[in-house]
Amino acid sequence: MTINQLSQQNHFTTKDGSSIRSILDRTNAAVQNHSLAEATVPVGQPTERHYHKLSEEFYFILEGHGTMEINGETQPVGPGDAILIPSGAWHQISASQTLRFLCSCAPPYSHDDTYFSE
Repeated sequence: MTINQLSQQNHFTTKDGSSIRSILDRTNAAVQNHSLAEATVPVGQPTERHYHKLSEEFYFILEGHGTMEINGETQPVGPGDAILIPSGAWHQISASQTLRFLCSCAPPYSHDDTYFSE
């Protein structure tokens, strides 16, 4: 059985610029098919617009408000919103109030699967 406590996980910065604490992924569990992390995006520091060739992502907003952009379409987001980011979709999230959200990726998040140009 694997149980990881969020408060015991270290922060790191992803290739897109967000601050992440991995909850379950290949670095801290016997994960095969997906990953789960807590992400924080401060006001004035949006993620860099990017896409993943392999990973499909889910964001689930826990705190804060902001704007989600996927393939040129933007919508406001806030607590309780679940966002699907299909693999291959350009995306960026920005905060009007510091955002804290869960991010699930399948297959697991990898810096090598983060792209900034076509």
